[in-house]
Amino acid sequence: MELLLPEFGLVIFQSIAFLLLMFLLAKFAWKPILGAIKEREQSIDEALNKAELAKQEMARLTAQNEDLMKEARAERDLLLKEAKTLKDNIVNEAKTQAHTEGAKLIEKAKIEIENQKKAALAELKNQVSTLSLEIAERILRDQLQDKTKQEDLVANLLKDVELN
Repeated sequence: MELLLPEFGLVIFQSIAFLLLMFLLAKFAWKPILGAIKEREQSIDEALNKAELAKQEMARLTAQNEDLMKEARAERDLLLKEAKTLKDNIVNEAKTQAHTEGAKLIEKAKIEIENQKKAALAELKNQVSTLSLEIAERILRDQLQDKTKQEDLVANLLKDVELN
């Protein structure tokens, strides 16, 4: 039976050693260990808080980026619309100017044709009058060569002219 019962002195010595160890650990080790654990817990809490703040900041920045993208798209659409309107105005203005210039050129061409026509008619009249005078001169020479024909011509002309 001796094996089952421990010696009383050994139990007391072990108990005193255990209490001394507990006192030393409580005095010197537990406080630093608990402080380190508490500090570690605080740093983890701070890291979690910072992570949450970073997550919120990231969400805010994402929303802000979306707003900026919407504004940029709206501005791009507005610029494209203005550019298209400007292009349409320029094209319409160019068409109008081309029509105006074309109408001016046509009018100038008509005036030039009319002037050329008048000049040709004047030249034709001059030629006709010159030919008429030459024909009349030849006829008169033929008629005036004979003395009797001259007298008959003068008499006929005097009949046509009435005296007042």
